[in-house]
Amino acid sequence: MKPENKSKLAGILTYHVVSGNLNAKAVLVAIIEGGGKAVLTAVAYGKLTSTLVKGKVMLTDEKENMATVTATDFTASNGVIHVIDKVLLPQD
Repeated sequence: MKPENKSKLAGILTYHVVSGNLNAKAVLVAIIEGGGKAVLTAVAYGKLTSTLVKGKVMLTDEKENMATVTATDFTASNGVIHVIDKVLLPQD
């Protein structure tokens, strides 16, 4: 939380945000139409790859770290929120 780390923290946070209004059904359709994966562009201009593994939606960051989507479709005033179980990181 040091002032000199604020821009790095902002980058990590916006790496977890994708433009659009993607509910769980839209994500699943994108994965199926993408032949088993959908590449999403984060607001921080990084890429997140969504896949299905044993019936669960997984997100993989550019460093090959994976997170599981644990809850979906929380409607907020600025979009839809999905919960993941890990922090994903953009490329350095």
